[in-house]
Amino acid sequence: MVTSTRTGTSDVLVRTTAFLFTVGGVTAALLSLDVLRVEGPRGVPLLVLALAAVATGPVLLVVGPRIPTRGIAFTVLAGAAALGVGTTMSPTLTLAMASAAMAMLVAIESMLFLRRRDAWVLVAVAGACQVGPLLVVHHVPLLVCAAYVVLWAGVAWAVGVLARHASTAGVDALTGLADRRAWDSALEHAIERRERRGLPLSLALVDIDHFKLVNDERGHAAGDDLLRATADAWRELDVPGMVLGRRGGDEFAVLLPGTTGLQAHTVADMLCAAAPAAVSCGVAEHVEGETVAEVLRRTDSALYAAKAAGRGRTVLSERRRSRLVDDLARSLAAGELHVELQPIIGLPSREVVAVEALARWDHPRLGPVPPMEFVPAAEDGGVIDQLGAEVLRLACADAHVLQRAWGRPVHMGVNVSGRELVGLGYADRVLQALEAARWPASQFVLEVTESVVEASGPAALRALTALRAGGVRIAIDDFGTGYSSLSRLDELPADFLKLDRQFLTSLTTSTRRTGMVRALLGLCAELDMLVVAEGVETPEQARLLEELGCPAAQGYHYGRPMPVAALAATSWRLDDVVPPVASGG
Repeated sequence: MVTSTRTGTSDVLVRTTAFLFTVGGVTAALLSLDVLRVEGPRGVPLLVLALAAVATGPVLLVVGPRIPTRGIAFTVLAGAAALGVGTTMSPTLTLAMASAAMAMLVAIESMLFLRRRDAWVLVAVAGACQVGPLLVVHHVPLLVCAAYVVLWAGVAWAVGVLARHASTAGVDALTGLADRRAWDSALEHAIERRERRGLPLSLALVDIDHFKLVNDERGHAAGDDLLRATADAWRELDVPGMVLGRRGGDEFAVLLPGTTGLQAHTVADMLCAAAPAAVSCGVAEHVEGETVAEVLRRTDSALYAAKAAGRGRTVLSERRRSRLVDDLARSLAAGELHVELQPIIGLPSREVVAVEALARWDHPRLGPVPPMEFVPAAEDGGVIDQLGAEVLRLACADAHVLQRAWGRPVHMGVNVSGRELVGLGYADRVLQALEAARWPASQFVLEVTESVVEASGPAALRALTALRAGGVRIAIDDFGTGYSSLSRLDELPADFLKLDRQFLTSLTTSTRRTGMVRALLGLCAELDMLVVAEGVETPEQARLLEELGCPAAQGYHYGRPMPVAALAATSWRLDDVVPPVASGG
């Protein structure tokens, strides 16, 4: 493959080189046997060279994938030199001409797999190795030698044209690396070889950090330049067997046959260091019996984890799915998960206007498992879509119960995992699930953190936009943590902004923090976004939020998450639970 010319030795290059050596060696051996028959011992050196060429073929098949491409070039050069020696030692003119004719094999090999300049250099060297002995030793007329040169050059040119046309299939036009289809095909073949030979196999997915900003601020031409520069930088690395590809956008893929996960982590760090811009990388080692889709999903989860952890780093996926994931999958199949609902209070009306559905899992052996443990496990283990679908189904069922009990509309919110959000067809699945549950999309709120949207990139924005177009309301959860940016409020397709509990910790003691909340409430009102204050735990926080005019709030001060039966059994007007704020504060 052209895409592997400077990143390592592709399987097709190794196999073709081995085949040509074997064919050339067998041909030379037959000629040598004729020399032995006619000339006796004079044919022995030629036979030894021929048998060495035949033996080189199987050796290349075994060790070739670990040889850099320039190593194969040196092998071909050695073959050209051996043909020159054979032509020199040929006892007859007929045998010398036959030996010289085999130099076409060098032309074919060079033009198929090497850069044009390097290929022509090898063709010239092979020609010189033949023309010299023909002229000096065998006294072949100059015009006959010239005819051979024209033949070699013509074959080289024709093969080069065909190779360039063939190489456009499966090659990314922008970077010259393998495109998505070609790289995925290489992964399939690598997995087949790994299972036959038992050698390790690893892969990596790499994203350029904040690539969207490059396109937005400097233009798409600058983004294309960055992609090309990244590919060029990685091609310079000397990693035997590495196959680079571009799967689309700013996502690159790296295939590392014969490499363990820890070794691949080291290679990934080399890629990160060589890249012209900061990148995030996910690495996984293939596990026996794992399909292409499964190992890609694990690698993608590792990449997402790297971005969610702050970007600019490499994360190595666990080799095997954890027992916790297997237990979670069984619990999902058995319907053993449930949700609890936490009320969200409309401060002007002082009644529950919405609930947030929170997944709960009681492990048969470990007891209650926190969502912060089983949700990441579901992401890494490939069952996050099943988990999200089950939580949505349960939440819709409980919301119907609550709405019938209270006799009034209630909004229902559900959190979404970043891996679930960017999954193929996520928006359509949610809208279909809401329709199947007969829950109005206009009363469903999807809660997603700003960091998830930032880490997931354009795919997350597309999913949120599609959901919003379908009537779903979007809430930006945990706002005020990490690198929250006010400029993002204008870009995100959101209807609600949920202030993180950490934002409220010093609300009653810091006039600066109080001023920030007041300003944020005003800004969100201008943007037609409703603010919900999370983590309200004290009467003082609640009182100040009401004075500031915060539209809604939730937290232990108002009510803990509880089963739907307990929540439905109350009227849940705030005045029945918490006294109103006294006049004058």
